[in-house]
Amino acid sequence: MVRNVAIVEDTQTEADTLSQYFLKYSAEKGIEFRVTHFMSAEEFLNKYHPIYDIVLMDIGLPKANGMEAATRLRELDWTTILIFVTNMAQFAVRGYEVGAFDFIVKPISYSNFALKLQRALTKLNSRRDTEVILSASDGIYRVSSSQIKYIEISDHKLIYHTTDGTIKIYGNLKEVESSLNSKMFVRCNSCYLVNLNYVYAIRNYIVVVGEDELQISRPRKKAFIQAVNDYLGGGI
Repeated sequence: MVRNVAIVEDTQTEADTLSQYFLKYSAEKGIEFRVTHFMSAEEFLNKYHPIYDIVLMDIGLPKANGMEAATRLRELDWTTILIFVTNMAQFAVRGYEVGAFDFIVKPISYSNFALKLQRALTKLNSRRDTEVILSASDGIYRVSSSQIKYIEISDHKLIYHTTDGTIKIYGNLKEVESSLNSKMFVRCNSCYLVNLNYVYAIRNYIVVVGEDELQISRPRKKAFIQAVNDYLGGGI
């Protein structure tokens, strides 16, 4: 599997160092990376597509700094693993506000880079995919968990909202919840089990999942937001 990486860094020499570190790590571990360098936040965010597994973001960027850019990034993509690269560690610790996974302090050593990258890859690998078999009235469906955006319970029926449409079956949401990855699928209220990979935004008591807006219950809000942060890797 190729891992897509974005380096957002306005200093070419430091971007080159990071690129060389990815090449070295790739040679050592046999993991392939597709690395793209952006000189500014504007260049990175313009026509952004959520294709990056990992984003390395300098905080001291011109115009829009790294924290501002990260805030805009999270409006577009909740799932990419964000690592700040900075000589301003006092600002990097605020990374929890934008679901940052970690930060690397400049000047960057390869040993520290490799340690943080390994942690990020472990987090990515933990987002494992599973397969479920659904017996509906019109047939049997084999569905990958990565295709499920959220599951809704309504009138004793489970409605699977997937990338290919909806599937309705009889079932129990609690049983489904126990069978799926508990770090990836989390309830926002008693009626919805959400795949955090499809969370686009959280606004007050609304979570946007794909193109749908779902209600977050007051008792579950804190735990749900914490689950989103943990899923993104907010270990700072």
